[in-house]
Amino acid sequence: MRRQKREVTDPVKIEQIIKKAGVVHLGMVDEGKAYIVPLHYGYIYKDGGLTLYMHGATEGRKYDVIAANPNVFIEIDTDMVLTGGGEVPCEYGAYYACVMGEGTASILTDVDEKVMGLELLMKNQTGRDFIITESMTKSVNVIKVVIPELSVKMNQKK
Repeated sequence: MRRQKREVTDPVKIEQIIKKAGVVHLGMVDEGKAYIVPLHYGYIYKDGGLTLYMHGATEGRKYDVIAANPNVFIEIDTDMVLTGGGEVPCEYGAYYACVMGEGTASILTDVDEKVMGLELLMKNQTGRDFIITESMTKSVNVIKVVIPELSVKMNQKK
């Protein structure tokens, strides 16, 4: 990381960023070309690694891409604020917090894991606990992404 002073290593701060953001940008490679989709997510953050659960329709391009190449890259950001001002472009900057990492994606088939992923997603998005039934899982696909190591940066107002 080029700017070491912006690196975040505190697990509590890292989880705060992950929880607050709510949208992940899932980067994939489709036949040699970059393909990125924004998705809502639920998560498990443990021992410095992150597991994300995202959902969508039962078919579509992202599932075809993951099936062909499960290697993905995630980016989560929050607290984006333009700073500076005036007439000199180089005096502008930004406050932000971001989480990035390489991972492996899979499309879940196990009903219990789909239920857990959807419950985590709803908890993260709404702050509420929902009971997801097996029948509810039939109308959606659930993507699981395992990211063993994260790169986390933050530039906050002092």
